[in-house]
Amino acid sequence: MSPTTAAGLTPLLAALRGSPDWRAADLSYRAAQLTLDSARTRAGLSVTAGADGTLSRVPWDGGTFAGATTLTLNASLNVLPWAPALEGARSAERALAGAAVDLRSTRARLTVQALQAYEGVRAASAGLELAGAQLDVARTQLSAAQSQRTDGVLSAEGLLAQQAAFETAQAAQTRAERAQAQAVRSLNRLLGTPAALPAQAAAFAPLPALTVSGDLGALLERALSRRPEVARAQAALADAQAGLSAARLDARLPDVSASVRAGQLSDAAGNSGRLVSGTLNVKQGTLGAQVSLPLKDTSVIPGGVVLSLSASLPVFGNTRGTALTQAQLSVTQAQLALDSARQSVELDVRASLDALQNEQAALSAARTTAEQARTALGSARARLDAGLATALNVRQAELTSLQADQALQSQLNAVTLATLTLAQATTDLDPLLLTAGGTP
Repeated sequence: MSPTTAAGLTPLLAALRGSPDWRAADLSYRAAQLTLDSARTRAGLSVTAGADGTLSRVPWDGGTFAGATTLTLNASLNVLPWAPALEGARSAERALAGAAVDLRSTRARLTVQALQAYEGVRAASAGLELAGAQLDVARTQLSAAQSQRTDGVLSAEGLLAQQAAFETAQAAQTRAERAQAQAVRSLNRLLGTPAALPAQAAAFAPLPALTVSGDLGALLERALSRRPEVARAQAALADAQAGLSAARLDARLPDVSASVRAGQLSDAAGNSGRLVSGTLNVKQGTLGAQVSLPLKDTSVIPGGVVLSLSASLPVFGNTRGTALTQAQLSVTQAQLALDSARQSVELDVRASLDALQNEQAALSAARTTAEQARTALGSARARLDAGLATALNVRQAELTSLQADQALQSQLNAVTLATLTLAQATTDLDPLLLTAGGTP
């Protein structure tokens, strides 16, 4: 795709980057980044420090109060690949990748909408100019009819017909003024700020000229690999598959934990001293460690080591089979959603391509019509010079030529907008290339 942007459109497209919808898309992507950062933090090494104090009196009716303070340091790390925190980080990575695709797609959509709105204002301005020209002709025709009625060569019905045509032209001009005002409001709403627009339709900058290359197969391939709805569906399928793997693991793997404690295990009163302990939870995939340091003399407490292994299996009330079935159903649903998204994208690309071809086919007829109207205008002027036509005939030919020229310009812009829409559908439209510089 090769864009060519007129200088007059660059400020408008630059203003679009400050619009509420554009900034909202940026914030959504930023939120996905923060979610990934948080997930990676949870999946990494976690270290906490703490302290606890006790005040004891044994026996309660004759002993003295004794205080004890212990400092603790806890650390945990997800070491096995099926740890939920690690899978959460992988899911957040997929979500961020989808958010990046969605951000680009949103920017492209907003760019196309802005250019469509800009063309809408130009077309409304051209329509207002045409309505003004039609009103001038209707006014001239009414004046001529009034003169003819005064001279007795025009019936009352004929005068009323010209009066009705003039009033119709006045109403058309009023509608054109409202249409232009509404088009400007639509563009301003999209930009979030008033746009500086030309007063005349001819002063509007041409729309960016784009070229979308490749046959239908290539267009579909690019769209299916980069459209946001497909990316989201693929991420959802990957999440469902990860959930299925977790459900299978939960159904097959018992809850097994291994631990070791080394140090001053216990004195006669059951108080421990300096201890180092570690725990591995196989199902959760986490490794934990703890260091305890009492702030008192513990030299009398003997040292030792304790190894332990625990396992548990549900006997009654086991819902793991149901959870596995639900996970399998989720995968099937996600696969169907992905297939549906791909079909929707294919339909969109085909419809956009058909629309472009239709607009291109209509362009030749619009050019011929404009050429015919210009030729008719030249003939009317020649007849006027030869005394075979009136000035009103020339005015009517000028109006017809103006209509044909405006129709041709509208058709040219329709082709450009259809190309932009196709580029949006195939994800070939990079809105940042349409402005000078351009970084997110």
